[in-house]
Amino acid sequence: MDLRAELLKSIWYAFTALDVEKSGKVSKSQLKVLSHNLYTVLCIPHDPVALEEHFRDDDDGPVSSQGYMPYLNKYILDKVEEGAFVKEDFDELCWTLTAKKNYKPDRNGNSIISNKDAFKLWCLFNFLSEDKYPLVMVPDEVEYLLKKICTAMNVELNSCELDDYLTQELQGQGGITVWQFLDMVNSGRFLRGIEQEAISMAVEEVYQEVIEDGYLWKKGQLRRNWSERWFMLKPSALSYYMSEERKEKKGSIALDKNCCVEVLPDRDGKRCMFCVKTSSRTYEMSASDTRQRQEWTLAIQTAIRLQAEGKKSLHKDLKQKRREQREQREQRKAAREEETQRLKQLQEEKERKLQELELLKEAQRQAEILLQQEEQRRRQQHEEMQRTLEIQLREAEQARASMQAEMVLKEAEAERQRKRILELEDMQERLQEALQQEVKARQDEEAVRYAQARLLAEEEEKLKQLMKLKEEQEEYIIKTQREKQVLKQEMENKNKCLEEAQKQLEEVRVNRQRMDQDVMAAQRKLRQASTNVKHWNVQMNRLMHPIGPGDKRTNVSGGVFAGYQPLLSRRDSSLK
Repeated sequence: MDLRAELLKSIWYAFTALDVEKSGKVSKSQLKVLSHNLYTVLCIPHDPVALEEHFRDDDDGPVSSQGYMPYLNKYILDKVEEGAFVKEDFDELCWTLTAKKNYKPDRNGNSIISNKDAFKLWCLFNFLSEDKYPLVMVPDEVEYLLKKICTAMNVELNSCELDDYLTQELQGQGGITVWQFLDMVNSGRFLRGIEQEAISMAVEEVYQEVIEDGYLWKKGQLRRNWSERWFMLKPSALSYYMSEERKEKKGSIALDKNCCVEVLPDRDGKRCMFCVKTSSRTYEMSASDTRQRQEWTLAIQTAIRLQAEGKKSLHKDLKQKRREQREQREQRKAAREEETQRLKQLQEEKERKLQELELLKEAQRQAEILLQQEEQRRRQQHEEMQRTLEIQLREAEQARASMQAEMVLKEAEAERQRKRILELEDMQERLQEALQQEVKARQDEEAVRYAQARLLAEEEEKLKQLMKLKEEQEEYIIKTQREKQVLKQEMENKNKCLEEAQKQLEEVRVNRQRMDQDVMAAQRKLRQASTNVKHWNVQMNRLMHPIGPGDKRTNVSGGVFAGYQPLLSRRDSSLK
């Protein structure tokens, strides 16, 4: 039974406790509170968004267990990690919810067990119950648990009285519920004369044995001092904590096939010592007494063996074996009942066959009497038939003679019929030949019609193509006309533009001629002005330098008026 199945059993009790009306449904507000508490005790981060989304207030009606299971699996059970929470706190939460409604101890204080012992018995019941809902414990497991408790108190259980009680309580059911079991224990029917303290100690011992945890003294590795630790045994590891609350984990011993357990002699003031040897270290521990040491060493050795075999727990393995034994007993019982039923059927079949045999004998005697009577009647009928046959034979002879005469007539008729048949066969052959010719003519006619139809189809196809070409030609003509109109419009526009350009060119030419005339007039004026300037320069040069006696003209013109050349050049440039 894995962790999920163990948790589901306890949650089932909590859910049914919230179902006040026993309708199989619980209100959403109660499920919200239950889910919040489960988040807390299982040490899972709260997801209020998912909680509110799954249990919206606008939904109609309460929620059944099947409607709660998807949320429980997705947001709670899938996130649970083994060892991350205290299993006892989780069980105590579910016990508190279900015991408040279902557990009814004696109000006068005369109960055999306390509320804490009832909680532990409830946990043991969940562990040993069947994996079917509603949860019940079969009689074999009830006897097994009560024997464990009685053995812890050194008391013998009255099995006969227990069988009578269970037979009376079950009444065709598969087992008893946990509340029936607690009522049976509280009644004191099987624990008479035993003090409540002794029962409490026995329940505690069985609880610790099945849950596989308890206090031991452990020797440290560095300081070598002894400390009391709360040990918890699993097939894969032996973990130890500071206290039974398991809030502070101090370490873990990994168990595998290479580990072993050895008993040690008493030393260092410690007694009932033993050690667990692993491949890397030896752990020394001390129990409170010899019995506890023997239980721990046996449990650790069993855990190592189960780890090597790939199994989970000693008590779970024993529970599975007991279940297999019950199934084998039930199978053998069913086989015996089936064999008894088969023998009974065979006996009934044998008696029925004997009766049938007697009936057959009686029928045989009756048949012999009837056979004799039938034989006598048949003999009489034979004699009567023989006389009748003789009469019929004479009549047959007479009929034969008449029939021979008829046969002669029939033969002549048959000859005529044969001739008629030959004539009809000849006529049939001629008709068949005519029919074949007619069929051939029809085939030729069909071929001609087929060819004619094909020619018509081709002609129609060509006509369609011609019509299509005509339509395309018309479309092309229309398109060409449209393009021609567009081109004509463009040519008119271009002609207009060309005329305007020619007009502008004429204006430009006229302007150019006018400008050329202006330029020529200016050039004439310039040349005239230049001639005038040169003339006045000559006159001025003559006036500024009078000719002296004996001077040469060439020197006078070149030397005296040389300084006036820049002035004349500047005036020429300005005139230009």
